[in-house]
Amino acid sequence: MEKTNASRREFMRLAFASAMSFGLPFPGYAKSNAKPTRPNILFIMADDHATNAISCYGSRLAQVAPTPNIDNLARKGMRLESCFCTNSICTPSRATIMTGKYSHKNGVYTLRDALDPAQPNVAKYLRKSGYQTALIGKWHLHSEPSGFDYYHVLDGQGRYFDPRFIEKGNWEKEHRKKRGEIGKIYKGYSTDIVTDMAMKWMKGRNHKKPFFLMCHFKAPHEPWEYAKRYANYLADIEIPEPDSLWEDKSHRSQGSREYGYTIDTLTKRMLKKNYHSEGPIDIHGLNKKQQRKKTYQIFLKRYLRTIKGVDDNVGRLLKFLSRNNLAQNTVVIYTSDQGYFLGEHNYIDKRWIFEESLRMPFIVRYPAEIVSGSSNDDIVLNTDFAPTFLGYAGLPTPVDMQGRSMRPLLHGKTPSDWRTSMYYRYWMHTNRPAHYGLRTKRYKLIFFYGLPLGMSGASSVRTKPGWELYDLKNDPHELHNIYHESQYAEIIKELKRELLHKKKQLDDTDGKYPELLQLRMKTGGI
Repeated sequence: MEKTNASRREFMRLAFASAMSFGLPFPGYAKSNAKPTRPNILFIMADDHATNAISCYGSRLAQVAPTPNIDNLARKGMRLESCFCTNSICTPSRATIMTGKYSHKNGVYTLRDALDPAQPNVAKYLRKSGYQTALIGKWHLHSEPSGFDYYHVLDGQGRYFDPRFIEKGNWEKEHRKKRGEIGKIYKGYSTDIVTDMAMKWMKGRNHKKPFFLMCHFKAPHEPWEYAKRYANYLADIEIPEPDSLWEDKSHRSQGSREYGYTIDTLTKRMLKKNYHSEGPIDIHGLNKKQQRKKTYQIFLKRYLRTIKGVDDNVGRLLKFLSRNNLAQNTVVIYTSDQGYFLGEHNYIDKRWIFEESLRMPFIVRYPAEIVSGSSNDDIVLNTDFAPTFLGYAGLPTPVDMQGRSMRPLLHGKTPSDWRTSMYYRYWMHTNRPAHYGLRTKRYKLIFFYGLPLGMSGASSVRTKPGWELYDLKNDPHELHNIYHESQYAEIIKELKRELLHKKKQLDDTDGKYPELLQLRMKTGGI
């Protein structure tokens, strides 16, 4: 069977390469200069939008801070329940979404790494097959975007108010500047401006071609600056706390228990630095517990106010599609570049393999194929995004991509050989230690190895190693590490074998790093 599948993949690869070399679509699909029968693709991505802050996912925040426009997309499409990030940090995840590859294959391991413009990416494949391609908003991959007919991107991380944008054709000129910020200033609020630019591009595009538009918001990334119109939103609301805000981490391994960006860390920062136009927080006379509670409320309200801006602008985009007769033939996707902690485990930020960071929202609407109000619980990854875009364009997945098209799943037909586990790796060793792990439908096994391994931007200070295991069926919030409980010994052996199988399958073996291999073996690896 493996030989047959390998032969089929080789045939598909050669057919794809031949078609692309002549500028033709893959055999069996409409020619690109004909009336577009292939759907448009509108990919909307926020930055650091947790599933717990999207009301259709039903978290503790659903009633106090609903997201009606994103929910409307779910009501008319499908919500994915088990969409995961392979390296939960902005720049690497964005590189994976573009290339369909893990960090160790696309070369973007940390926030400091740039995506090589010469690499194949999904926009290049779609453009060559006849799609009109555009990128508007946050790019954050440190190199000039390639594969796009048009781009208009924020300068680096971008700012919330009066942001600077670089338009295609000006990249080299802007980056030759030796002083000051680069790009042209646009007055207003970033989320609104990105939406305006996206709609303007869709209006002026070549209407004879299908389009692929990546619309990337900066929000709700820290420092969570919201538009003035949302200043009173949630003002008199007490935001519900997660139980794990007060977690005792003594159950954790030494590899993770003492590290992380916490609510308490944020308290210290907000005392010293103006994180927002409201100014530093006043916690005079409060004990540590009271300080944590107050900082949590301030953080969540700022974060949710930026989400309100995102949701309102998603509504604007959906109305634009309807008013311009594009809704029926456009695949609309809403996602985030990774998950985010909203006080769970007393954490802020992402990076960890724990669920709130690992899990990505993914909501998709396409009336021609997707049943309204449906959901799917199969394990899907951000490596699958690019193959899925290509699948909707009638193109096969290139052999160097490590993901698979989700298109069968999205119209209710899960392949019998679809993955039942996933591999995760966070490389940027800082005060969130470097680690990798395996997540199955029920269990999560994690190895915190705590080594920099020469990664760009990583701390040179090694942290203590440790293994952790969680039973997600009985402990969905990961509050009880069971790695050292004897009744799980056989399960741990099975999970370690599966972990090593995944690492070999994905060509990320520890033999490439002798120090890591030695540490794994010393601490109980197989």
